[in-house]
Amino acid sequence: MISNYKRAVALTLLASAASVSFAAPAPVSDLNSNSASTSKSSSSAKETETERLERLLRNSNRVQANLQQQVDEMSLDMSELRGELERNNHEMRQLIDRQRELFIELDKVRSELAKAKQAPAQPAESAPAGKYSSNQDEQKAYQSAVDLILKNKDYDAATVALEQFKKDFPESVYSPNANYWLGQLYFSKKKDVDSAKAFAAVVAYKDSNKRADALVKLGDIASRNNSTSAAKKYYQQAVDEYPNTSSANSAKKKLSNLK
Repeated sequence: MISNYKRAVALTLLASAASVSFAAPAPVSDLNSNSASTSKSSSSAKETETERLERLLRNSNRVQANLQQQVDEMSLDMSELRGELERNNHEMRQLIDRQRELFIELDKVRSELAKAKQAPAQPAESAPAGKYSSNQDEQKAYQSAVDLILKNKDYDAATVALEQFKKDFPESVYSPNANYWLGQLYFSKKKDVDSAKAFAAVVAYKDSNKRADALVKLGDIASRNNSTSAAKKYYQQAVDEYPNTSSANSAKKKLSNLK
């Protein structure tokens, strides 16, 4: 009985020892090794993510800089185009104004030509003091030059033809009208010196039917060149010497604008 009791106690002790042995903690060195490995892997992952973000940021900055450069270049191009458009519009307005003035004078001459055709003894355009040339070459040369203006509207060729006419026929009865046409053509091209010379030649003919208009045109040239006193002089002369005419009425309006 006692022997069986001892045996039971011994078995109990052995079982207790075995339980303690199996419950022993794992080595500390293994836990530390696993923790270090996990920390290193996490740190490496964080550095990679930071580098990627920095790379994306650099790329974004480069793209933004390129876009800004393109916008600046486009803005510069637009400014240049806008400036060119404004210059073209200004030049076009000036051209239209010059052409309008020339066409107004052309309309006046056309009306005079229509009246002249009613007089059989007169040439295509009336000469000063109702005279005309019996020289067919002279008449033909003058009429050809006028046709270049009225019919062909070839103003450059007309200028050359009229200048040649003056050389070939310096004493022609058509000289006042030829100079008047030259004055108009040069005026439309803003060749004010040549235009003033031509209109002054017209004014020298006291009996010219273009003299009043030539005085007004001399005033226009002076006004365009900011010579107000000279412009007033020519306008006033037209008013005084040719009252109650369309030229005088035009000169009066221009005088009032100068005051």
